[in-house]
Amino acid sequence: MSPFRILFFIFAFILLIAIIQLNIITVAFDKLGLSNHSAYLLIMATLIGSMINLPFITLKADSTLAKEDPFANFPQQLFRRPPFIGKTEIRINVGGALLPVIFSLYLLMHHPISVIQFVVAVGCVSGISYWISKPVPGMGIGMPIFIAPIAAAIVSSILNPEERAALAYVSGTLGVLIGADIIRLKDIRHLGAPIASIGGAGSFDGIFITGFIAVLLA
Repeated sequence: MSPFRILFFIFAFILLIAIIQLNIITVAFDKLGLSNHSAYLLIMATLIGSMINLPFITLKADSTLAKEDPFANFPQQLFRRPPFIGKTEIRINVGGALLPVIFSLYLLMHHPISVIQFVVAVGCVSGISYWISKPVPGMGIGMPIFIAPIAAAIVSSILNPEERAALAYVSGTLGVLIGADIIRLKDIRHLGAPIASIGGAGSFDGIFITGFIAVLLA
């Protein structure tokens, strides 16, 4: 586990405590019909799950896009990762992929959101996420944090004003997951990264913060 992920987890945990103290989390997840206890459990499970990556598939890969690896000269004790041997192991991050998908399915089952609204909203956010995300040599896919949640909130408010909070979370999280991770698997094959995580690394903060901020803005 790299020091960067440990630092991110510490930062996210401190941020969570601050959010709880300001009761912001109550405002956000109350829109989704969750109790305070359920909301805290969901976020803590997401944070803990961000530390867990489940093996998925292994792809043949090359390093044609990894001409400038920002971590190539880092001391081994500061940033540890296995050497690239022509293959990229794709893993699924529990907190950044599995839990958001499961919770999105829960919201779709308990809120009147039509198939057309779901497809259009997720499609829009997926397209935007693909457009603003970019390959990071030696690592994976990175993206700005706040563009996707704003897009999710706007699209959801237009398509379904009454259920805009639930649709914003679903379209925001699934949109980032599809646009910044799944569609960009073809780019990951050329990054020279020995390991890449769907819903992890640079896209985790996009998925985690997108869902939370999208609900607040909706």
